[in-house]
Amino acid sequence: MPNILEKEIERTLKVYVEGRYHGLCLKWVCPGWSGVPDRILLLPGGRVHFVELKRPKGSRVSELQKWWKRKLEDLGFTVWHIYTLEDIKRLGEEINAGN
Repeated sequence: MPNILEKEIERTLKVYVEGRYHGLCLKWVCPGWSGVPDRILLLPGGRVHFVELKRPKGSRVSELQKWWKRKLEDLGFTVWHIYTLEDIKRLGEEINAGN
């Protein structure tokens, strides 16, 4: 796999969600709260997913990002860690399944 940049994965996710699912893929900027996921996906039917984007090689999820994942999942939300274009396809399968 070529060394793809995180911003390329982020751009692909945005195009995929907004084009294929007619949803919104919003950048989450939360002043004063470090470690929140990078994107909020707002999908038809009131479905909400959170996405933390990472480059495929050499990146890791920080302890604070893990804490946010647990916190959001405890509230009933789905949180994805996307490293590759294949992960975006897997996310799409879950969206198609109605999750």
